[in-house]
Amino acid sequence: MNAFNKRELGEARGGSVTEIYRELESYPVNIGEKTIHAKRMPGFFRSMKTWSQVGIWLTLCLLPYLRWNGKQAVMFDIDHSQFHCFNLTVRPDEMWMMMLVFIAASMLMFVVTNVVSRAWCGYMCFQTAWTDLFTWIEDKVEGNPTARRKLEASPWNADKIIKKVSKHFIWLAVGLITAISFTIWFVDAFEFWDKLIHWQLPKVAWVTIVLIITGTYLYAGLMREQLCSWICPYARFQSVMADSSTIMPSYDFNRGEPRGKLRKGNEIVAPEGDCIDCYQCVQVCPTGVDIRRGHQLSCITCGLCIDACDSIMDKIGKPRGLIRYASTDAIQGKPTQKRFQNPWLWIYSSILLASIAGMIYGLTHMTSVTLTVRPERQPLFVRMSDGSIQNKYELKILNKTDSDMHFNVTVADGITGQTVIGSKDSILIPHQHGASLTLFVKAPSSNIANEVTPITFLATGIEDPSVAAAYGTKFYAP
Repeated sequence: MNAFNKRELGEARGGSVTEIYRELESYPVNIGEKTIHAKRMPGFFRSMKTWSQVGIWLTLCLLPYLRWNGKQAVMFDIDHSQFHCFNLTVRPDEMWMMMLVFIAASMLMFVVTNVVSRAWCGYMCFQTAWTDLFTWIEDKVEGNPTARRKLEASPWNADKIIKKVSKHFIWLAVGLITAISFTIWFVDAFEFWDKLIHWQLPKVAWVTIVLIITGTYLYAGLMREQLCSWICPYARFQSVMADSSTIMPSYDFNRGEPRGKLRKGNEIVAPEGDCIDCYQCVQVCPTGVDIRRGHQLSCITCGLCIDACDSIMDKIGKPRGLIRYASTDAIQGKPTQKRFQNPWLWIYSSILLASIAGMIYGLTHMTSVTLTVRPERQPLFVRMSDGSIQNKYELKILNKTDSDMHFNVTVADGITGQTVIGSKDSILIPHQHGASLTLFVKAPSSNIANEVTPITFLATGIEDPSVAAAYGTKFYAP
């Protein structure tokens, strides 16, 4: 092995290597000593992978330029601690809904992993999408995998320098596009470009751009599959969420073994096995996995090996499906468990549905103004000289609209004959800002029947009475 030997793997019981270590001795591990040059072959999963990545690119690069009511339609507004999505604006006091979005996204990923393993990695992961783009650029500049290997082994000359410099220059250009596209999700896109053209961006923006360019170039251009194999934590804990009934790209060893060799005239040395050991499944794998050795940590479940194998089966007149999406139980001929019988799937799905329900509740109960009322706790009440009972309340009103508004504060319910002290005719609150005020509610003691009486405060917009909020609290008496 490259980086391991028997002594490093460990010895057990008098120097004999255990079975798991014996198996690991022949396990291929790429620790970065070689570059994976994957072959690009057409097929169903190749097309699905390409179109999913095109969707990621279009969303990242174009969505921030969409305008809605004169503003950026989708933006994580860091300056004002808000998230805008068309007519929806989520503010800090409503960020719990964003947390539910992240929880729902995580649970959806867990559900997908439980059903079809690392399909997220194969089709929707940003690292996979950018690495695939970078290797496509490499293929166009330096040639196919065979040409790239020859170029790497060849001495430095003008042709090699031109190709290498061109490739890395394009990679850095893609990194710049990525950096700008990422940054404008957090600031207004057109304002950002205006400041960028005139070199008026703040230092934090320049630092962000440089860091993203560096990260994109390093991760997608140089590290590639090494990030998936050794750094990404999802590759580690996904095995906990998958089981023997999870479907994933699998090699049908019962049909493929023993492997044969294809001769002229389609004569096969070992006709009992459909695998002709063409190695195409390994050559197309972006992480260099030999799927015939079984499911491995580096496999990102992209299915490109299925396309490669199916194309070979078509050429030699064998049925497709030697490599296919199937569970370990199905490949081994064991009874397969239906997915809805898996308890973990129910747990993940329940959390997912609960998160979605919470988001729906939050969205349907959002208001344009928020009112909070805090009664004075010490003392709870004050007996006035005329015998009446008075309570003190601290009010906070947040105007979430896009225009300055005047608000009236009134009291509903409560006690007959009560009066509100400190309430002005109206209070002006700028848009996206809040205001605090102190009110006193005084009621005749003869009208107070209970120690605690429910009372409701109302804040109503004068310009638009539909912009209103209510808050229920209590009036305390002896």
